[in-house]
Amino acid sequence: MKKWVRAAWIVTAAAAMLAGCGTQPAQEQGSGGGERQTSFDKAPDMQIDEAKSYEAVVKTSKGEFTIELFAKDAPITVNSFVFLSRQKYYEGIVFHRIVPDYIIQTGDPTGTGRGGPGYSFEDELGGPHEYGPGIVAMANSGANTNGSQFFICTGEWSKKLNEIPNYTIFGRITDGMDTVLAIGATPVGGANNDTPQETITIESITIHES
Repeated sequence: MKKWVRAAWIVTAAAAMLAGCGTQPAQEQGSGGGERQTSFDKAPDMQIDEAKSYEAVVKTSKGEFTIELFAKDAPITVNSFVFLSRQKYYEGIVFHRIVPDYIIQTGDPTGTGRGGPGYSFEDELGGPHEYGPGIVAMANSGANTNGSQFFICTGEWSKKLNEIPNYTIFGRITDGMDTVLAIGATPVGGANNDTPQETITIESITIHES
């Protein structure tokens, strides 16, 4: 099943669903040695420390951006994202869906919008953050179906998601928003006019813990 993010600017009877956000020295993990793994039997055990701060530096074929991860507000989601990043899961994965002035979506190893890590986990909704440009949230195919696919809000239309807040917010862009917007400006086509006409990939994700 595809991971969906509702085209929230059409909140009418004709609403559409388109296919588919310290004091100790920092530790860097996520793009070092070890083989890449893309399938797992179960969700990871809790590995992060909610008392610590986490950020992810995402290197793409269009440039880099940094995500502040909301470990206190969405610990299960951040734990999964950190785990997958450290397993090199995201390396080579494409941005498979782009909706101008709305979102860019990635995290599917198949590039189809239907793939995932082999496990799912529950939503973490009702936190203090709101959807808007720079917010990072999970894509899903219904309640409690989170896996590895996530999206980044790129434009004002993404604020409409606050009317249907069904996607776990787990981070925000703190650096490199110009890269995010450059990805969002990629020409699109396809049946839903959201398929990138240029291949843009995640090259690595490095997790910083402090």
